[in-house]
Amino acid sequence: MADLLSDLYPWTKAFHIISVMSWMAGLFYLPRLYVHHVEQAKKVKNLEPVFDMMEMKLLRLIMNPAMIATWVFGLLLVLTPGIVDWSMIWPWTKAAGVIGMTWFHQWLALRRKDLMNRVNTRSGRDYRIMNEVPTVLMIVIVFSVVLKF
Repeated sequence: MADLLSDLYPWTKAFHIISVMSWMAGLFYLPRLYVHHVEQAKKVKNLEPVFDMMEMKLLRLIMNPAMIATWVFGLLLVLTPGIVDWSMIWPWTKAAGVIGMTWFHQWLALRRKDLMNRVNTRSGRDYRIMNEVPTVLMIVIVFSVVLKF
């Protein structure tokens, strides 16, 4: 198994990067949709169902599969011999960042349910602030992997 993982390492890494990029695109865009949903949908008749559909499709068809693929390919990279030295700090800070990113994804999914059920209690400003969370986590993850601190 170790030989197979080593042989497939470039492919696994490439698919991991593609998955991460797709997931991050959704994590950046969905909160922006929420901002517009909260601030604009009540101003224009029949606009809320459009936002509901866009948010649902982004989450279910793009973000969920991308998150799962990110985790699968990331775990395969972790299992590849010689890739991760767990005695260093960087794998732990990256892992914390990925867990934080997963928490944020789940938080967004819960907010989508609130919006669809018309029980949202958050403002556009709240969603704008939360839109910075994936940026901060991305910085932690990238610096961890690239600088290996």
